[in-house]
Amino acid sequence: MDNGCRCSSSSDRLSNPILYNILSQMDSSKPSQDYISVPHRCNCEVPRTVCLKTPSEICKEASAVLVKTLHFMKNLPAFNQLPPNDQFTLLRSCWAPLFILGLAQEHVDFEVMDVPTDSMLKKILLNRQESPDMEREQPSMAGVSKLKGCLKKFWSLDLSPKEYAYLKGTTIFNPDVPDLKAALFVEGLQQEAQHALSEVVQPLHPGDHDRFARILLTASMLQSITPSLITELFFRPVIGQADLLELLVDMLFCR
Repeated sequence: MDNGCRCSSSSDRLSNPILYNILSQMDSSKPSQDYISVPHRCNCEVPRTVCLKTPSEICKEASAVLVKTLHFMKNLPAFNQLPPNDQFTLLRSCWAPLFILGLAQEHVDFEVMDVPTDSMLKKILLNRQESPDMEREQPSMAGVSKLKGCLKKFWSLDLSPKEYAYLKGTTIFNPDVPDLKAALFVEGLQQEAQHALSEVVQPLHPGDHDRFARILLTASMLQSITPSLITELFFRPVIGQADLLELLVDMLFCR
């Protein structure tokens, strides 16, 4: 039984001589040859780049979640008491996890589709230059699957508004973020938020003794989802080439 790759057809391999001839003509230092076989790259190994199926709708919902996220941070007295550099450092570290919690709380569901990619031959023929979009890490199906799996975990927990609020507090005040000047103060704030979360969980779910631990375990998944995935998937269609972190700083610190 043949267990080899079946993702390519014979027509893919037949295009190799054409591609090689074009490359040879572009490089005059190489002697002309009639045909050299170019190794086939399995398409199964290529990450699937994806985008939102309904960007106008989902980007609008995502923007609303982001505004609520920054409003939550701005209205935390303890956050405003921190040195400005620590506020910026925590914002840079926690905005993406907080945004994901916002997606979960608002039950924002979305679907993605594969992004058609230009063939290498077409890029060569058109002499296409690499754009900033090509340099950035594009959303992959693997990354989106991880994000959707995280959201489903939170939805299965069915957190109350108070549980979400205190969980956001434990996420913002992360003393393990490097270069914090008031790390001990931040650690104390995180402990207070965790204690408040446990105090809320107990009366809401008196028979579920493992719920607090499950909430924290699910929250640990947030760090595995990169800010670049969030930026490129939900906000790049809206902000274009702008730097999202700079926009967040303006929104949070411009009183």
